[in-house]
Amino acid sequence: MTLPMPGHEDPREHTRRIKGMLREAMDLVRQDVPKVSDPKAQALFETSAEVLGGLITAYEHFEQRSEDAWR
Repeated sequence: MTLPMPGHEDPREHTRRIKGMLREAMDLVRQDVPKVSDPKAQALFETSAEVLGGLITAYEHFEQRSEDAWR
């Protein structure tokens, strides 16, 4: 039987780090929306921000052990 490595028992420390990265990416794409004049690029950036926001929510639900994370 393999024992878990110290510091790796709780995946929530990893989810918090990943959420930070996702938030940073979401903020960056939102900041770029007004910097481009192409409506398709603006829509792509907004859609990307929404998808990243959804992932952040899923990670939060996981951290809370919520069943909503898997629906």
